[in-house]
Amino acid sequence: QVQLVESGGGVVQAGGSLRLSCAASGSTLSGYVMGWFRQSPGKEREFVAGLRWNGGSGSYADPVQDRFTISRDRSANAVILQMNRLQPEETAVYYCAALRVRPGRHVSSPSDYDYWGQGTQVTVSS
Repeated sequence: QVQLVESGGGVVQAGGSLRLSCAASGSTLSGYVMGWFRQSPGKEREFVAGLRWNGGSGSYADPVQDRFTISRDRSANAVILQMNRLQPEETAVYYCAALRVRPGRHVSSPSDYDYWGQGTQVTVSS
């Protein structure tokens, strides 16, 4: 079992930045992909960024490429999402999730993830 707790959400003006953190406990993250998703009212949950815990660089959804950065903090057993140049349409609840790496699973597919955090609200004002 992996428990995930997000933090760092809040209200920011358009063009501003926020740093989200996802602290993991209960199990080692070795063998997992860590992902960030977001969901706004009336919309489906969408992939934002993902990162293999054991190594390698992150992957990103097209709308956030070059503005968001996903990284790992091994000392804190946490995954960080640095978000820059935020826009009002990115207002959403942001979720952290963990996917156990197995054949056929995709980092961008919410249904492939095994564990989820409770989410943190990000509001971008215009």
